[in-house]
Amino acid sequence: MSSKRYKKLPEKTRDLQSESVDKLIPILKQNCTTKFDESLDLNLQINNKQKKNEINIRTVINLPGGSSKKIKIGVVCEDNKSQEAKDAGAEVVGGDELIEEIKAGNLNFEKLICTPGMMIKLSKLGKVLGPKGLMPNPKLGSVTNDLKKAITDAKSGQVEIRNDKDGNIGLSIGNKSFSDDKLLMNFNAVLDALEKEKSNNTIKGDLIKQAFITSTMGVSYKIKLGKSI
Repeated sequence: MSSKRYKKLPEKTRDLQSESVDKLIPILKQNCTTKFDESLDLNLQINNKQKKNEINIRTVINLPGGSSKKIKIGVVCEDNKSQEAKDAGAEVVGGDELIEEIKAGNLNFEKLICTPGMMIKLSKLGKVLGPKGLMPNPKLGSVTNDLKKAITDAKSGQVEIRNDKDGNIGLSIGNKSFSDDKLLMNFNAVLDALEKEKSNNTIKGDLIKQAFITSTMGVSYKIKLGKSI
């Protein structure tokens, strides 16, 4: 059975005309009637089925308006870089012993960063880390000797944009408590990142087929995109 709170929410919002995100954000906030700080989440469907190949997007962006999500960071590094990682805020730090823990299935972190020198050892654990999207990647900035920057970025609003096999992308652009301006900045940063990905791939037509936005316990609205991506 639906709760009294849910029954008060608007019905059949997907039947409404699409609207620009700046007009939808205040409406979404009005629908956030729970006692906790609900997140505002994007759901995008991309045109990943191309004639010659399938488009797989995987990139990271730093949300200019910040992120409310607290991420537990794991770092695999040499002993002489352990203190740097800890000082930067990493919760789980180690070398060979941490690799053995990961091998045993102990994944006590949400993002993993690795130094280039340790990546050879860690790369053998693809079957453990790969399915969970935790394998460090140089292109995503998670294989680096600059541990301070990588950890700081991850802690201060960096999010990964990645589509599943059906072409869906889901991510949060912030919480109800964020100002409208910050939420809009984060939304535009996501679109800019996807536009860059489109230019880097041979994509015919629009990259984004449909875009929706919702709150954690709210209902979904279709977004009218201001430009073709």
